[in-house]
Amino acid sequence: MTIKIIAVGKIKEKFYREALSEYGKRLSSYCKWEIIEVADEKTKEEASETEVLQVLEKEGERILSKIPDRAFVIALAILGRELDSIAFAKFLEKQALHGESEFCFVIGGSLGLAPPVLSRANYSLSFSAMTFPHQLMRVILLEQIYRAFRINAGEPYHK
Repeated sequence: MTIKIIAVGKIKEKFYREALSEYGKRLSSYCKWEIIEVADEKTKEEASETEVLQVLEKEGERILSKIPDRAFVIALAILGRELDSIAFAKFLEKQALHGESEFCFVIGGSLGLAPPVLSRANYSLSFSAMTFPHQLMRVILLEQIYRAFRINAGEPYHK
């Protein structure tokens, strides 16, 4: 199984990079994985609706260019479906049993995801109705993917 996380922007803070590295090492025992960063667009604080749409369109094009044709795409979106850790583990396991072997998780920038990206997604997932920094979301997502593999393997970790 291959896991790709396609995310807008770069990780700047060392502590986020260290956390990603740690969970990445743990996850490597279960699958191949990578994080693909696409450039974010600068957005004015008081951007007009047109400017917001232009930013989303540009970021969306970059995201879509990185998604393999056969990938099962999971968009992280506030309006997506919320799952607990066990349900998330079972969801990934079910998709794998149905022949999915390449998963792409997509994390948008500060403005979210463009409609074409959401349309390309096979599933929309929400971790909460709360808003998280997109850099922190990568850490949370990687940890939850690792947790899902541990749950599905029947190994201790999940509490």
